[in-house]
Amino acid sequence: MPGSTDGSTKTMGVLTLGGLVVVTAYTVALGSNGWLWFGWVVLGLITLAMVVMRTT
Repeated sequence: MPGSTDGSTKTMGVLTLGGLVVVTAYTVALGSNGWLWFGWVVLGLITLAMVVMRTT
């Protein structure tokens, strides 16, 4: 069904948001780590790709 998301896409969205919270907390507590932010951006792009693939 167009416009709907399945369970795996919702799970990726939750993991992406959770990852953002963790990376932000790490940055505040211990300082910035470029690899963590890079990993989060890659996770976000994968999640975005899943959403786009699901809606088309």
